Amino acid sequence: MANSKRKPIATARKKTSLGAKLRSFVFKAIKYFLIVSIGSVVVFKFVPIPFTWTMLDQKMASIGNGEDSEINYSWRSYSEISKEMPLAVVAAEDQLFPNHFGFDFNSMQNAFKNNLKGKKVRGASTISQQTAKNVFLWQGRSYVRKVLEVYFTFLIEVVWGKERILEVYINVAEMGKNTFGAEAAAQKYFGKPALNLTRSDAAKLAAILPSPRKWSVTNPGPYVSRRVPKITRQMRALGGTAYLKGLRKF
Repeated sequence: MANSKRKPIATARKKTSLGAKLRSFVFKAIKYFLIVSIGSVVVFKFVPIPFTWTMLDQKMASIGNGEDSEINYSWRSYSEISKEMPLAVVAAEDQLFPNHFGFDFNSMQNAFKNNLKGKKVRGASTISQQTAKNVFLWQGRSYVRKVLEVYFTFLIEVVWGKERILEVYINVAEMGKNTFGAEAAAQKYFGKPALNLTRSDAAKLAAILPSPRKWSVTNPGPYVSRRVPKITRQMRALGGTAYLKGLRKF
């Protein structure tokens, strides 16, 4: 009888112990994630991004296919890049960039309505969201990645400020096979540094950003050829490079 009474108590204690260990593990995991993620965002406010997961993914894919795996990537500070380049990406992808806090809720709502109607899925990611994804996360679609994207977007908006976000974006954005950033793209396609990019050059680079592995700067198809003049018109309509003066730096 004594033994039968002790067994349920021992089992209950064992379950309690397992629950406590699980809670402790989850708490520690969350704590370390917050420390590492916030720490990384603070460090990268000042330090050039060494690589992104997309760069690593492309390199491994090239090695697997027996192709040239060299990644063309050269970091340049905001002052070393023609201001036509950041203006071009804003005109092409996120014209409200200077004013929103990481999210364009109207575009998100319109995209959601469009998707409910069964039309082709449309995204509504801002430059801030794309930067957060490019630097800290992986490509692909999943709820987990989307939640993390929101988290990192909020962090970089708070810690980095607008100018740093734009600086990082035009440095790490994919602009062709194994080619990342304005400097590498300027040298590859135009034989000049990013500082000397013209408005037309910048518009051509911005035109391929939605699908840089599919579309070409040097051999543009009908879509890119139509898109380039639209982007240059939008750049003029925004008021030129003056549109990006006074971006929030912190």
